[in-house]
Amino acid sequence: MDISGHILAALLKILFIIAVVVGAFAPMLVWAERRQSAMIQDRVGPRRAHIPLPRGVVGLFRASLKPMEAGVFLSFFAAGLAILTLVLMGLFGIETVAGQDAETFYLAVIGFGIAGVLLRLGHKLHKGIVDSGGKLALLGLLHPAADAVKMIFKEDFTPPKADKFLFSIAPIITVIPAIISFAVIPFADTLYLEYWDQVVPRDGEIIATAVPMQVASLNVGILFIFAAAGTGVIGAAVGGYASDNKFSLMGGIRAASQMVSYEVALGLTIVPCFMIYDSLRLEDMAAWQHEHGWWGFFIPPLTIASILYLFAAIAETKRIPFDVPEGESELVGGYLTEYSGMKFGMFFTGEFIEVVVLAALAVVLFFGGWDVPFLYRSGFDLPGTWELTVPMTEWVITDQFLLQHWAVLLIQVLFFLFKVVVLMWLQLMIRWTLPRFRYDQLMQLCWKGLLPLSLINILVTGILVLLWT
Repeated sequence: MDISGHILAALLKILFIIAVVVGAFAPMLVWAERRQSAMIQDRVGPRRAHIPLPRGVVGLFRASLKPMEAGVFLSFFAAGLAILTLVLMGLFGIETVAGQDAETFYLAVIGFGIAGVLLRLGHKLHKGIVDSGGKLALLGLLHPAADAVKMIFKEDFTPPKADKFLFSIAPIITVIPAIISFAVIPFADTLYLEYWDQVVPRDGEIIATAVPMQVASLNVGILFIFAAAGTGVIGAAVGGYASDNKFSLMGGIRAASQMVSYEVALGLTIVPCFMIYDSLRLEDMAAWQHEHGWWGFFIPPLTIASILYLFAAIAETKRIPFDVPEGESELVGGYLTEYSGMKFGMFFTGEFIEVVVLAALAVVLFFGGWDVPFLYRSGFDLPGTWELTVPMTEWVITDQFLLQHWAVLLIQVLFFLFKVVVLMWLQLMIRWTLPRFRYDQLMQLCWKGLLPLSLINILVTGILVLLWT
């Protein structure tokens, strides 16, 4: 591949990361947090932002509601017919019920089931539009977009005695490193261009143009993340100092001390990963778990490391119960007190991007990265050797299901994103479950809890590695 090809591939991967992390995951976290907050406090929540439909369209929907209810009846009838057919097949045999054209019969049964589900969903959406008076809220998913528009056009206030340059650059220092950290995280296996629409051999070396599914493949990938993410400390500290506000200064000092402390603990928690995977490349760590058939979480030293990592990661993002730099009951808003408009939005977005990055890093280190159980370069290979023929048809189901190269990579990307979503959801559950720590408790948990446990885990891992080798 020439230079232009490498540049194009890098740009496409950068656009993918920005679209997923900044365009999808960060707004999704905003939406989920607002919904949970409204549920706990018994408020309306993120449902006010909507797209109004014209009155004529609403009237058309209202007039067609009863015919849609007939469609619901048909959906239940179709689903019941599919279930009844399967029961009759079990009682009287496939040949008696299906006749000779069994393949068409199977497809018809599946079609009845799908039609029933689609009709039911269509009626539910139709009724929701009528009940809301034609307001398309999309479950509140438009609210993050409305928040973004509000922040862009909101007054950008700067305190009269603040350091204007530092005050303005602090949000940029916070959000840019969080996005850059995603550059070395692999979201799929290697792409072989010449095999794009072919089945890649499961084993052996492949002679083709290899494109790594990450923006940058560095031999110090994990260290790059810590180097980039560490600069976020400067943004919080500078923002608190430059605001000319004692609450902001106190919040900046708290944020700096907390992030520096927990970065030490965070780095030590993943040292056992270096020792077991024998590499600093994140793609090699994911490949090791794929080749050995064990995700890191199921290896005892890494099980402990993953739990310690989770605590340190939540503290690193300054989220509840570790949000003492922004403690509203103590510091008004901490280092964010004087910020408004898009500057506040950048701080706000940076925190959510950090949640995504640390969740993605946890997926690579402890949950196999892009690895999907029983999925290899050539496709799925289920345990054992077996073959199943669907009765009365020529359809054969085997333990191996070959897939084209693009399909394998697509499944890996989707499964990787699914794992990231699960870990983000876990962080949200913790965020609404535990109360805020006092500042002294926060520091004690790091220096007297996580740090000693991480060092002990490193010692145990070293002994086990020596015994294995």
